[in-house]
Amino acid sequence: MESPELRHLSADAARIMVVDGSKLVRKLIIDVLAREVPGVEIVACDGIAQARQALEAGAVDLVTTALTLPDGDGLALARTVRAASGQKYVPVIVISGNAQEHLESRLFTEDVTDYFDKSLGQAALATFIRGYVHPEPIAGARVLYVEDSKVVALATKRMLEKHGLKVLHFIGVEEALEYLEQHRGQDDVGADLVLTDVYLKGELSGHDLLGRLRVHFGYGKRRLPVLVMTGDANPDNQSELLRAGANDLVLKPIEERLLVTKTLFQLRLARLPERGAVAS
Repeated sequence: MESPELRHLSADAARIMVVDGSKLVRKLIIDVLAREVPGVEIVACDGIAQARQALEAGAVDLVTTALTLPDGDGLALARTVRAASGQKYVPVIVISGNAQEHLESRLFTEDVTDYFDKSLGQAALATFIRGYVHPEPIAGARVLYVEDSKVVALATKRMLEKHGLKVLHFIGVEEALEYLEQHRGQDDVGADLVLTDVYLKGELSGHDLLGRLRVHFGYGKRRLPVLVMTGDANPDNQSELLRAGANDLVLKPIEERLLVTKTLFQLRLARLPERGAVAS
């Protein structure tokens, strides 16, 4: 077996493992990282066996993997990473052409931290990875946040504001819609992203808010990204939220790093021009 390919970009770099059975795709991802996320050390592996060998040689800070690998799949690789000594909390990102389908079907296991769909393109991939390796604030970006629990709202606001985001907090969907209605038809829709809980005390739920934004207002996923927070473990209910137009879900209990990473990625993605898909 060949030794894992190792590319050093910086002596004090974050260490990223790129796992894909296609040498072409590995090179493409490595080139994107080298160009757009400088200062990282990349370990490229063709499958689980090479990845296991690399993990034995040293810890990594982030793993990207294809869904299908020559000796298994990305979900099995994620379990391997979790089982490796010192790797429990390392982000494992699935990069796939049908990641959105897997997401909506709730096929990803808890070992997978996040996903990226290749159809979003190379620029979006660079932005996505950079958000995990070198997260940068987006000064002044506005998050319209709907949460009826004062305790949860205060904690979540602090997480977001700590990263330079402006939080517009509303207790219920009704008042959030009233605010958005004031900006309807304008270039500035009043917020850059919506973050909402699903179950709220008012007559309207977070699911209702999602429906109003996508259907009544006609805002697409890039015009106004929506992240939905839920503690509902039912995969059918989670799938319904994604099919109704949620950009992504934030599962409770909320983990700050994941919430902030997902929020910043959706904000940056909304600002990127449409690009060609990442090669399969």
